[in-house]
Amino acid sequence: MDERNQSAGITFVLSGFSEYPQLQMPLFLVFFAIYTVSVVGNLGMIVIIRINPKLHTPMYFFLSHLSFLDFCYSSITTPKLLEILVVDVRTISYVGCMMQFSLGCTLVITEMSMLAVMAYDRFVAVCNPLLYTVAMSPKLCSLLVAGTYTWGGMCSLTITCSLLELSFCGSNIIHHFGCEYSAIISASCSDSHVSQMTCFIISTLNEVCSLLIILASYIFIIVTIIRMPSAGGLRKAFSTCASHLTAITIFHGVILLLYCVPNSRSSQLFTKVATVLFTVVVPMLNPLIYSLRNNDVKETIRKLVNTKKFSHPM
Repeated sequence: MDERNQSAGITFVLSGFSEYPQLQMPLFLVFFAIYTVSVVGNLGMIVIIRINPKLHTPMYFFLSHLSFLDFCYSSITTPKLLEILVVDVRTISYVGCMMQFSLGCTLVITEMSMLAVMAYDRFVAVCNPLLYTVAMSPKLCSLLVAGTYTWGGMCSLTITCSLLELSFCGSNIIHHFGCEYSAIISASCSDSHVSQMTCFIISTLNEVCSLLIILASYIFIIVTIIRMPSAGGLRKAFSTCASHLTAITIFHGVILLLYCVPNSRSSQLFTKVATVLFTVVVPMLNPLIYSLRNNDVKETIRKLVNTKKFSHPM
């Protein structure tokens, strides 16, 4: 207990990309541009879905929550990354570090579950289109979304509590730009076996369950598409799933790259770059993927642009 009380008063130093001083400003400009696009894209997607009645469907209901998760996740990690690129004092308090990790973990697990829910939604839409609005009722959609947030919070709380049992009595340097799990564990001076096992079990459970739901949904979708007699129906079914499938591939691909590639943790630079992809780039890509491939979204954007033009006559 005394060691944990002492740990609560320490301040961590984030190394960030300090080993590349000549890249600090270029990296700041690149990450700032990406973060700006991410914020505008995700908040814009939420607004577009809200103002267009044609988008008040289960698919876009889930998509609006996906955009909200991406906005929150990038806003938890990216501002601190931008800060340590331009200031000399790269510190974060123990409480701030634990809060950043806990919130980030909650959002990642919630998004993982949300993508699985969206796969189930696409399964119902393609395989049982006549009963789609009945099967995916507003009440069920709300329950599914509430369940993903609750599950994400519970899993994150469990992992964070295991981290709180650790003590930090030696070096307080975190070789990362944020409070990433492996970087926190490396800075600890106590036995982290229980925490690592807890994180491994929860992470594996979530990843496997999410991928199984997605895989099962898309197997049924592919079988249904193959049986479709008309080419028009096949194209329509494919277009409704293409954006979601792209988002799933990017999200889980980066997770597997970051945590499942053998010896990936031996390279601090590799971990930092992979984490940048996950925390900065992926939240920017999702609104672009869904907007560029979706006619309803593009039509709403065009109407907004035209309305703004006509509201400001020369």
